[in-house]
Amino acid sequence: MIEFVNISKKYQNHFWKKDFLALDDVSFKIQQGDLVGFLGANGAGKTTLIKILMDFSRQDKGEVKFDHNLGADQLAAKGNIGYLPERAYLYQHLTGREFLNYVGSLHSTSKNELNDLIKKWSEKIQIDYALDRQIKGYSKGMQQRLGFISALMHRPQFLVLDEPLSGLDPIGRKEFKSIMKELNTEGTTIFFSSHIVSDVEEICNKVVFIEKGKLIYEGSIDSLILKHSNDQYVARYSKGDQIESLRFSESNKNQMLSNLISQNINLLELEKEKPTLEEIIYKIKR
Repeated sequence: MIEFVNISKKYQNHFWKKDFLALDDVSFKIQQGDLVGFLGANGAGKTTLIKILMDFSRQDKGEVKFDHNLGADQLAAKGNIGYLPERAYLYQHLTGREFLNYVGSLHSTSKNELNDLIKKWSEKIQIDYALDRQIKGYSKGMQQRLGFISALMHRPQFLVLDEPLSGLDPIGRKEFKSIMKELNTEGTTIFFSSHIVSDVEEICNKVVFIEKGKLIYEGSIDSLILKHSNDQYVARYSKGDQIESLRFSESNKNQMLSNLISQNINLLELEKEKPTLEEIIYKIKR
């Protein structure tokens, strides 16, 4: 759907200082139907790449390619993208409803469809009670919710979210992740940046990881975890009123299971040990 080809971007911080290389020959693809987590520490280059994708900034080298499924040309393709920046600017003097109507009108969404979308998403994200208040009275979390809804007002095929979970309480984070999974199940391709690895592991099928402007990994989360897994297993079983566990290697698996079964224990669970995505990313960074 979208391909980044050898993207490089430099910034000149000071006339006498060496240019800062924000992105260094970054290449990867986002396929239709993907839910991709874009990982990297603050300052890794995530927002710079997203700004290049949205044409708010221009790369020094490389190209962003849009699949014809998004539109006949780049302009049409960008009309099918929904975008939520890390710090969304909302017109504070408008009410939430007025702002969403304004955003929808920019995409020529019909009035009836716009009303339906506002009702659907404001109720789902639980901000319907505040739609007729001025935005200047909204908390940071409420403004984040409103910004998220505004990105959905034209039913985009591709959704780009820059740190969408920042500033939300635990309930809000759970709601946003649930909605992202729902949208993806309905066919929306989603690309969202985060520095919180557990959020990405929870809902994504693919991860892109950059460090200091360089691409470190692109691909399936399952494949990455499997690649860094060891040959250890953990068996959990009940013995009397106690639940106990036993750890053993692949080579000893059959013998250990036979021993447990011969003791007439109740085997509850057997699983291969695997690291979390966060542990793998930390290991790669080192």
